[in-house]
Amino acid sequence: MPDPAVRSDSPWHVFLVFLRLGLTSFGGPVAHLGYFRTEFVERRRWLDDRAYADLVALCQFLPGPASSQVGMGLGLGRAGGWGMLAAWAGFTLPSALALIALAELVVHQPALAAAGWVHGLKVAAVAIVAQAVWGMARTLCPDRQRAALAIVAALVLLAWPAALAQVLVIAAAALVGRWLLRLPAVAAAPAPQRWPLSHRAGVLAMVLFLLPLALLPWWAAASGTPTAALVDGVYRAGALVFGGGHVVLPLLQASVVPAGALGNAEFLAGYGAAQAVPGPLFTFAAYLGAAAHWPWQGWTGGLLLLLAIFAPAALVLLAALPFWQTLRERPGVQAALAGVNAAVVGVLLAALYDPVWTSAVHGRGDFALALAAFGLLVFGRCSPVWVVALAAVAGQALGWMAR
Repeated sequence: MPDPAVRSDSPWHVFLVFLRLGLTSFGGPVAHLGYFRTEFVERRRWLDDRAYADLVALCQFLPGPASSQVGMGLGLGRAGGWGMLAAWAGFTLPSALALIALAELVVHQPALAAAGWVHGLKVAAVAIVAQAVWGMARTLCPDRQRAALAIVAALVLLAWPAALAQVLVIAAAALVGRWLLRLPAVAAAPAPQRWPLSHRAGVLAMVLFLLPLALLPWWAAASGTPTAALVDGVYRAGALVFGGGHVVLPLLQASVVPAGALGNAEFLAGYGAAQAVPGPLFTFAAYLGAAAHWPWQGWTGGLLLLLAIFAPAALVLLAALPFWQTLRERPGVQAALAGVNAAVVGVLLAALYDPVWTSAVHGRGDFALALAAFGLLVFGRCSPVWVVALAAVAGQALGWMAR
């Protein structure tokens, strides 16, 4: 609990409040937004419902992890730039440190990758990604045009499974959405929140956001080092994720597994474990940094890739806040975003087959476990924490039965 003697608008107070949320916020980004509203609108009254809804709308509009960006915005509004950093650290570090510890265990005990309970985590990932596709398709592809766009995106990526293909599909979807999609007009309410940022600061943040996207691929190609390749791939994944944290899975997989930094088994085991910890799903990058075969393997690598995946989310939020009211009223921008959101459903659908399904489901028992987990998540509305735990136990049991 925060110390009553600490000022409520100090970065330390912000850190303590978000640390408690980081230790207890299970359930994914939608649940996180509910926790934030209860804590900061109803209980602490840091802002009203209108201001909170406007911040949520902005963060859903931007690439990156929406719930983490909402938390950063809340910290920024309460205690400035240091408050933004404090909110991110408090909400993110608990799950990141837990996943780094798991990665250390996997690295030092390689036999764990073949353990039955680890296989259960991989099967749980099948159900979790299928649930994400199911929910996102219903929300982001409500008409024939966007459903077709999602299917075409999936077909392209199944035929051309490369990181560059994912970038090109998302860019093409933005153009298709901008010129072909016609969305109903939505009246935008005046922005009620004033942010401590100038237009000049927003432009600077956008430059800092775009520079790594241009320079990191050049560095990776010129140096040929695992460090450059991993940092480039993880930063690009953080910068291009629209539509929910699960979409980061195919982007990260394309950057890590084909390059030989990590095997599919270890990759999916970490992704399954990421569902069982509180906080944002993007902390999966910390697991990758700690487990990958590169010079920074371990705690240093975990923290490095954690910063690499969250940096674009913070920068694009800082870039957009001063211009949000103007952006949200442009129908062309809204249509382009609708096209991108439809395409990311296709990106995730392709990933559901490869690598998720192909790496986890090898027989009737695996399929039955994946189906049961999917039913518990979608129709039983069980917490992912319990579903992941049950899948790990069932995976171990299936391993014993196979002997």
